[in-house]
Amino acid sequence: MSQLAIYGGPQTITHDFGEIFDWPIITNEDESAVLDILRTRNMSGIDVTIKFEREFARYHGVEYALATNNGTAAVHSAMFACGIGIGDEVICQSSTFWASVLPVLNLGGTVVFADIDKNTLTLDPIDVESKITRNTKAIIVVHYFGHPTDMDPIMDIAKKNGIKVIEDVSHAHGGFYKGRLLGTIGDVGAMSVMSEKGFAIGEGGVLITRDQKIYERAIAFGHYERTGGFGTRSTSDLIQDKELQRFSGTPLGGFKYRMHQMSSAIGRVQLKYYKQRMLEIQKAMNYFWDLLEDVPGVKSHRTSINSGSTMGGWYMPHGIYCPEEIGDISLEKYCEVVRAEGVYTKPGMNELLHLKPIFNDADIYGHGIPTRIANSNNDIRQMKGSLPICEFMSDRVFSIPWFKHYRPDVIEQYASAFAKVSNLAAEIEQ
Repeated sequence: MSQLAIYGGPQTITHDFGEIFDWPIITNEDESAVLDILRTRNMSGIDVTIKFEREFARYHGVEYALATNNGTAAVHSAMFACGIGIGDEVICQSSTFWASVLPVLNLGGTVVFADIDKNTLTLDPIDVESKITRNTKAIIVVHYFGHPTDMDPIMDIAKKNGIKVIEDVSHAHGGFYKGRLLGTIGDVGAMSVMSEKGFAIGEGGVLITRDQKIYERAIAFGHYERTGGFGTRSTSDLIQDKELQRFSGTPLGGFKYRMHQMSSAIGRVQLKYYKQRMLEIQKAMNYFWDLLEDVPGVKSHRTSINSGSTMGGWYMPHGIYCPEEIGDISLEKYCEVVRAEGVYTKPGMNELLHLKPIFNDADIYGHGIPTRIANSNNDIRQMKGSLPICEFMSDRVFSIPWFKHYRPDVIEQYASAFAKVSNLAAEIEQ
């Protein structure tokens, strides 16, 4: 009789270890901070938000942080702040959540998708450079599944071509690239801080930058109450750009993007403990992969030791599947067998955006042609086969448990489930 649980063998996971996955960690301090906002009826103010922004900027070592109501708003604001408009192109990877790039269509720009590196699952700088045209305005890098993008060559490409770099840090809060905090390397960083993220405060987004012009343009785009005339901030805090001051009191984008102060209040508390909690997550996740280092069929998706690069809070951790090492069992079947051992895992990553109808067929604003190419000189849509590495890797990636606490005995059980399935792969029926 097979030892695999799917065929009647003993299940590897014998207990509900749900507490090791609970996130975010909410304490009385978080609850008191929110209750204070409720009791003072200060939900729609900005005073607590401004304190959170200053603390968040200080954490990252930058001059400016701007809190928004969600991560999509932060990305949208970053695009506008970088001057993206009619006919402009931005380059991004296809394997990401739609919010990394879709807001560009609202600004009259478009997206050109570049391929990824098969090990990091982030933008391949060589393919990025091949996609540069005279219309390229920015590169959007996504530190995907927590792995830092190779930023040095990306920044060299951007500098050589006079274009901006926007970092989407939604998967990698607190992560480093060669000793530099993610979000602080490009011209501007933007991120979601919703309750499922590594740095989680309920719902919200944050934009960070060292560039005053980018910061002020982002304010002018969606924060009407912070552009003057409302008595909510001192004169020294208001935007200094004379052209932007002409439109004080009205958002240039027509959006209302301020963060709800209950999220700001939680954010201030969470930020105090984030580094400590993040380091425990890193210790736990690295231990998991250390246990599987020599197991066939699976390969870690993580940064190299002593590289100065880290995975931040390891949001949505994944592994890379190597079917040729275990008899070419399909990834779907492999995940099914692991699930039978009591470990939830599933194949794949985000749906590839270059193949989605919204980027190829949708006429969102009534142009009479698909919005993505409405302001382009050429039909830049990319069909199946145009991004070979990205398309190949979408069938080579699987989710793994996201441990929030370092409990070796529990982590060992979960790692042993993957090891068991890989080592008994010959018994799996296709």
